[in-house]
Amino acid sequence: MKIALFSDIHANLPALNAFFKDISFRKPDAMYCLGDLVGYNIWPNEVVNAINSRQIPTLSGNHDTAVGLPAKSESGLYTNNVIGTEETKYLQSLPAHIRLDFQLKEEKISILLVHGSPRRNNEYLTEETDESLLLEMLDESEADILCFGHTHKHFHKIIPTEKGFKHAINLGSLGKPKDGDPRGCYAQLTIHANSTLKNKEAIDVEFCRVAYDVEKAAKAVEDCPSLPNKFAEALRLAQ
Repeated sequence: MKIALFSDIHANLPALNAFFKDISFRKPDAMYCLGDLVGYNIWPNEVVNAINSRQIPTLSGNHDTAVGLPAKSESGLYTNNVIGTEETKYLQSLPAHIRLDFQLKEEKISILLVHGSPRRNNEYLTEETDESLLLEMLDESEADILCFGHTHKHFHKIIPTEKGFKHAINLGSLGKPKDGDPRGCYAQLTIHANSTLKNKEAIDVEFCRVAYDVEKAAKAVEDCPSLPNKFAEALRLAQ
């Protein structure tokens, strides 16, 4: 079973289109979006419609949740100004989490998909987050694998437990990476049905990088009077 997971597109249509092209070759069995469709870039409606039209199961990120609410940030003000009525309704309909259950050879495993953390969609879980906190969240959620985004920096931690191993996976960002590599990032999980969670290799995690026309996206921001040039530079430098 191969599952593609992506997050934090942030209205970057060129990056999203590059992802769709890449995924057409990889052909995963399932695909999920972990939120933040909007913010920072100029194509919120186009990104929402591209994901909605493909019926990709999608979570609400913190930027998505804020759509239609009073905004002070330049990103939020721009999004509220251009987002369509139907696109707003779609964003407001998105769930906070998705749970996936799979049967391995000897046991069931539970995968929990969230945007920030199981507790808050704007909580940052980074590579420096203590494993004890990650394990606490996994146990609270009754999950074996926790997948999330929000920080725009990918990582995979394998956490030993008394019964085997649990996994915490940050997907990075498809449309606004912050790890110094401007290419979009997403994750592909491979679940080995004949394995067990007592084995570290019960799942494989591959972080996939997708090249796209960064300059097109950056120039579009610079040509938009409502968005600051620092958003364009952040795309170029992946900061």
